[in-house]
Amino acid sequence: MIRRLFLDHPASVGESFTEHFGVATSFGFAMIAGGIGAVIHGFLPFAFQTTGSRTIEGLHAKLVAKRAAKRAATSQMKTVEYII
Repeated sequence: MIRRLFLDHPASVGESFTEHFGVATSFGFAMIAGGIGAVIHGFLPFAFQTTGSRTIEGLHAKLVAKRAAKRAATSQMKTVEYII
């Protein structure tokens, strides 16, 4: 039960619980900051004009790069030949 709740998802994305906690927390704080900037921009259109979109683009780029790195590592593991 503990494994299913706390370890299965992090393992499915190639992270330990601690690594996943760090990545998820950093993404969450970035989203909060971008969201606050977007809300302020709604009231004051001259302020934080690109904060929301830059936050989204940055997080998306990190997520895509992480997935690509995981795919590359997985495919490399499948293609390695051992010679004894």
